[in-house]
Amino acid sequence: MVVERSMNPDFLSNTYLVGQPGGEGFFVDAGGPVAPLIAAAERHEITPTHVLLTHHHGDHVQELPLLTDRWPGLQVLAHPDEPVDGVTGEMTPGEVVRVGDLEVAPLATPGHTKGMLSLLVEGNVFTGDTLFKNSVGGVRAPGSSGYEDLRSSIMDTLMRLPPETVIRPGHTEPTTVAEEWEGNAFVRVWRGLDPEGDEPCTALGEPATLVLLGDDYDGGHKAWVRWPDGRDDIVPGSRVQRG
Repeated sequence: MVVERSMNPDFLSNTYLVGQPGGEGFFVDAGGPVAPLIAAAERHEITPTHVLLTHHHGDHVQELPLLTDRWPGLQVLAHPDEPVDGVTGEMTPGEVVRVGDLEVAPLATPGHTKGMLSLLVEGNVFTGDTLFKNSVGGVRAPGSSGYEDLRSSIMDTLMRLPPETVIRPGHTEPTTVAEEWEGNAFVRVWRGLDPEGDEPCTALGEPATLVLLGDDYDGGHKAWVRWPDGRDDIVPGSRVQRG
C-alpha cells in the first residue's frame, strides 16, 4: 500500500493519497497542495475513486475542487455532521468503505468537531485534528463538541489500537500509538503517570487553572485549562497568560 503526503505550507495541514500501485486509491482530506498527489497518483498508476474527509474545516478541504475537476467521478464522503460543499455521500462509523482491495474503517473521534472521523486502514490511522505527534486537537474551533469528547476519542478509541499502528495526523509529522502512549504529555496525565498542574492563569481573557502546557504541532503550545466552574478546555497556548 502506497501512502503519499502533501503538507500545506501555511496551515501545515496534510492531504494524503492512499492506494495500491496499478489499482484504486483514495485521498484523505483535500487541504492541498494536491498537485504533488495528482502527480504521485499518475506515477504509481493509482486510479483514485474517493475523497474521504475527516472534518469540514477549510484547511482540510480547500482544494477539493481541484481533485474533482481532475477525476469528476470521485465519491466525496464525510460524516453527516460535517458540512462541506461538494460532498456526494455520507461516511459513518461502523460502515467500512471499500476502495479496490483496501477496507477503510471510519472511527468516531469527536471533540475538535462533532462529526470528526479517524480512518483506519492496514495498520495506519488518519486522525484528522484529534491527535498529533506529541499533541492533541483543540476544542475551540467551529463545530467543536468539547473536551470530554476529545479525551474519550483519544484514550478510549485511538490509544486502544495496536501499539504499532501508524498515526498519520491532519497536521505535520506521523507517529505511532506506542510513541503517543508513552510520550504525549496529555496522554501521560490522562493515564495518571504525570500530575495535573494547578497554576493560576488567564486563558482567553478569563481566570482559569493551567492543568498542562503541552507542545503543539506548529512548534508552539497547546494548553489544557480548567475553568472556575470545573469545566476543562483545550485552548491555544498563545491565549494563556501565566502568573
